[in-house]
Amino acid sequence: MVHKDQSSLLGKKVMITGAGSGIGRACAIAFAQAGASVLAVDMNEQSLKDLSAERGVKYLVADLASPEKFFPNDLDVDILINNAGIQHVSPVEDFPMDKADLMLDLMLRTPFYLIHKALPHMYKNKWGRIIGISSIHGHIASPFKSVYTMAKHGMEGLHKAVSLEGGPHGVTANTIAPAYVRTNLVEKQIADQAQIHNITAERVVDEIMLAPAAIKRLIEPNEVAEMALYLCGPHSNSITGSSFAIDNGWTAR
Repeated sequence: MVHKDQSSLLGKKVMITGAGSGIGRACAIAFAQAGASVLAVDMNEQSLKDLSAERGVKYLVADLASPEKFFPNDLDVDILINNAGIQHVSPVEDFPMDKADLMLDLMLRTPFYLIHKALPHMYKNKWGRIIGISSIHGHIASPFKSVYTMAKHGMEGLHKAVSLEGGPHGVTANTIAPAYVRTNLVEKQIADQAQIHNITAERVVDEIMLAPAAIKRLIEPNEVAEMALYLCGPHSNSITGSSFAIDNGWTAR
C-alpha cells in the first residue's frame, strides 16, 4: 500500500538499479504507484520489459559493472536508489579474485559513480534523495561472505559521507539494511550454503539464516520498498546519514 502522503513524489525522477527483480522491482512498483517517473536499470531485458508492460516504467538494459558506458554525463534524477548487487559464498582463501573485483565494482564503485553523476542535478534543484540498499552485512559479518560484507560496510560509509556533503544542498543520503529477503539472490545463497556446510536447504534457512532472528521468517521485498518510499517522503527531511535495519531483530542481540 502506498502512503497517502506520498503526493510529494508526483513527477519526481527516480532511477533504480537492479530493478529487474526482488527489492529493486518492488521499489520500481512502489514509486510508480506513488506517481514518480521511474527509470528501471538492470541486465535482464525480459524482466525489465515485463515490469514496463505491467507498470509503465521506463527501463534501460545495462551492465552496471561498467556504468561509464551507459551514463557518461550527469544524471537528471531527483532520487537515486542503488540496489544492484550479487553474492558469492566462499572461504577467503578460495575466493576467486575476478569475482571479488566484480562484486566490489558493482556494489561500491558503481554506487559512487552514479552518486557522483547525480549530485550536480540535485544540488542545482536544492533537493535530492539517495538511498543505498545495503544489508545487515553492512553492520555485522558472516563466515564465507567476506567480499559482500566488505562491500556493504563500504556502502554504509559512502552514504554517511555523502549525507554530510549533501546536507547543505537539500540532499539526503541513507541506507536500508535488510536481513534475508525473499529474492533470487537469497535462493542462490541457500543452495551455496547447503553445499559449503553439507546440510539441506531447509537447515540452511532454519539454522543459518533465521537462527539469529527474533521473527522467524524471510522479509518480503515490498517491506524494503515501503521504507524507501518513506525516506523520500514529506516527513523525512531531517533523516540523513542513517541506516535502517529491517532484520527481524537480528541485531538486537
